[in-house]
Amino acid sequence: MPNLNKVFLIGNLTRDPELKYIPSGAPVCDFGLAVNETYTDKDGEKHEMVCFIDITTWNKTAENCANYLEKGRAVFVEGRLKFDSWEKEGQKHSKLSVVADRVQFLGGKKKAGDGADDDIPF
Repeated sequence: MPNLNKVFLIGNLTRDPELKYIPSGAPVCDFGLAVNETYTDKDGEKHEMVCFIDITTWNKTAENCANYLEKGRAVFVEGRLKFDSWEKEGQKHSKLSVVADRVQFLGGKKKAGDGADDDIPF
């Protein structure tokens, strides 16, 4: 049976990226993404819903995200869903997140004069 696990998201960072290195030396970067949806109900009233998603990137993409992104920046994320479950103090927990294969920076430069621009190779 065929399977496909592919996600495309456009949103804004909810916090500055956090870069770490695992024991093997590989860089990993985590950040939050807010994706907004606006709709009009049957009474003509507009509503906005926000979906908050945890994003993880690896290797060169992780380093680029940590170096050039900051809270509020718009990005396009392409990746896959990842489901984690664990038990803590007798309580079962679970979390759905995205592992990003590609992150494209949107909306221009990070800060004026920092030399960062959107043509960074991934």
